[in-house]
Amino acid sequence: MHGHSHAHHHGSSTRAFAAITLINLAYTLLEAGYGFAIDSLALLSDALHNLGDVLGLGLAWGAAVLAKRRPTERHTYGWRRATLLSPLANSTLLIGFSGALAWEAVRRLDAPPQIPATPVIVVAAIGIVVNLGAAWFVRDGHANDLNRRGAFLHLVADAAVSLAAVLAGIGMLVLGWAWLDPVTALLVGVVVAAGAFALLRDSFNATMDAVPDSVDRAAVQAFLGAQQGVSAVHHLHIWALGSDQVAMTAHLVREDAGDHDAFLARVAHELDERFGIHHPTLQIERGAACGQDAHGAVHHP
Repeated sequence: MHGHSHAHHHGSSTRAFAAITLINLAYTLLEAGYGFAIDSLALLSDALHNLGDVLGLGLAWGAAVLAKRRPTERHTYGWRRATLLSPLANSTLLIGFSGALAWEAVRRLDAPPQIPATPVIVVAAIGIVVNLGAAWFVRDGHANDLNRRGAFLHLVADAAVSLAAVLAGIGMLVLGWAWLDPVTALLVGVVVAAGAFALLRDSFNATMDAVPDSVDRAAVQAFLGAQQGVSAVHHLHIWALGSDQVAMTAHLVREDAGDHDAFLARVAHELDERFGIHHPTLQIERGAACGQDAHGAVHHP
């Protein structure tokens, strides 16, 4: 039996992600332009951080759009898995950019150039307004919607990074500390690289069909093994179909000749409710010699 429970992405959700993605992209281009114009690494590093989140917001937007596409004869699960491939390229790009910025920041520490502080303060302050405004735009339902929650937290973090750039600009303006520009860029670069490495690890694991971090495989196996009439669980596999869908297959040895349809419907529903597994495929087998594998088999006397 194959159970389904799809999350519904309403048009308002798609429009929200589209709006905040385009707004943040426009601000990122503005900030990067000013950063190059006045040779400020603080603005460029903040723009890089915003670029990373624009890519993340774009993926959330894409996930909302792709989830609407129906499966085809060739792509039987639809196009959700595309959202697992893009982060690989995005994280690699961010790591490269942050490394280049960090190298330039270290090179400038000995003789930091004089940067006009006022544009840094003004542009970074605009970033605080843009990011907090975008966070307010997706605030509704962010506690229960993982897509919106991730976007909300990223936008608030962006506002904090922009605040750091504002403080660096104030330090340069009031105290004349030119070294604040490369130091701020170096710190932001480290933050971006750390986040990119985590994204790279997670996306690589997802593309290699690793069990999602949100699912406890041992708990799922114990749950299945504890069901009425189940004497063994084997061939248990759990993987991500996309950013918001989890699939599972398992063989259950169940000698009970009861109503398997009702049993499977109930178990599929509980797998969704308890573990967030939206696509469980369960195969019922009779007898204890039905091809148990050596990995993950559970036997009950």
